[in-house]
Amino acid sequence: MKTPISIILAEDDEDDRQFFQDALHELDISTQLTMVSDGEELMELLETTDVEPGHVLFLDINMPRKSGLDCIAEIKHNAKLEALPIIVFSTCFDNEIIDKLHDSGANYYMRKPTGFLRLQEIIERSLKLMQTSGLTQPSRDKFVLNVVL
Repeated sequence: MKTPISIILAEDDEDDRQFFQDALHELDISTQLTMVSDGEELMELLETTDVEPGHVLFLDINMPRKSGLDCIAEIKHNAKLEALPIIVFSTCFDNEIIDKLHDSGANYYMRKPTGFLRLQEIIERSLKLMQTSGLTQPSRDKFVLNVVL
């Protein structure tokens, strides 16, 4: 039996957390999901959890108490956490912010889709990319994951 992928979802919107959880549940990928509702809660969880290989973080940018960008900076400056793959998951689509996210060390950026099937597709695609490319951050032109229709 394959070890499940341990996913941490940092998302302040309760509906978006439920939507993500429902989409993930429908996929044919073994996963274990932990959800937090803001950046402070995320950093507390990461500091008290053994983040083993196989973990991946889906991170919203705009969260209360601590932004996604602040969380990335803390994660990448922590020897225990720096290898954690980070997929930024946000409604924001500002090229300047996406450049900052890439420069800060996030592995991928995906814009939150509006439809359930598109959400399933982008989650599945991102998890498969993380399994095949591991911790390698792509070049900026391949950093943004789009839904393929």
